[in-house]
Amino acid sequence: MARMGDVLAGFHAAWEFESDSVLIRFERGIRTPKLFQALGERRIPLEAIAAVTLTPGKRGTVVLRAVPRAGADPLMEAAAGQLKEGCDPYRLVLPADRETLAEYYADELRSQLTSDDEPAERYLVHPPEAPLQFKAYDGKASFDGKSVTFRWFWTGASSAKWKAGDQTFPVADLGGVEWRSPEVFEGHLRLLRREPAAAQPAQADQDPAAVVFGLGYGPVHESLPFAAAVLAAVRSAGSAVAAVAAAPRRDPADIAERIRHLGELYEAGLVTDEEFSTKKAELLAEL
Repeated sequence: MARMGDVLAGFHAAWEFESDSVLIRFERGIRTPKLFQALGERRIPLEAIAAVTLTPGKRGTVVLRAVPRAGADPLMEAAAGQLKEGCDPYRLVLPADRETLAEYYADELRSQLTSDDEPAERYLVHPPEAPLQFKAYDGKASFDGKSVTFRWFWTGASSAKWKAGDQTFPVADLGGVEWRSPEVFEGHLRLLRREPAAAQPAQADQDPAAVVFGLGYGPVHESLPFAAAVLAAVRSAGSAVAAVAAAPRRDPADIAERIRHLGELYEAGLVTDEEFSTKKAELLAEL
């Protein structure tokens, strides 16, 4: 592959090629998309890349793009194809006179790709780090790494949300995240319950597990990294609980170790009181 540390600089970003990854550093200029500025830099493991393309761009440019592998990047999973082309963090736009150089790096990258078309079993790209927060139209959303909190604004929240009161959702109680870009009609961030007590309202402005976006509220560069961080935490919590539940029968010492590990998950807020009690009882029953 290209020598470790080689850098290919384009508009708004530069790619640094390492032996097992591509480090993307985004510029902070006033013309740089705010999402790129918010991300700062991202390390993309080669196993998270499914393909590499090089195509003509607009106004005398070429575009080098790494196609992310499905399920490898929580940011792209949360975006679900809603990002505008200019805000795609996997695109590097270069002047057309650098096409030969871009083609060289594209070929080098392709030669190193080993992943198939199968979705990744886990996230391979690190999510944005908590704590994160942003202002939606009807409330303030915050995430501390363990739980999501919605605090309603009296100027925007519906009566249904005021009646429900401010909400806090441990990630262990969540099954996913639904993000609808604020750049389209009825944008919102909705938390999907792992085991909802009742069907969630269809309209986000009536759902206490959702915040609604509006003009200047919940912008992409704030709400999308937030959604990605929550989504990654939800998957991590689900994997942790599944790992404890699926562990095979062992001797008393091993069971004691598993109970200790479960206790650590509980203390970290990754499992609920009910999940902790249930799993602990199952482990004790194996003695």
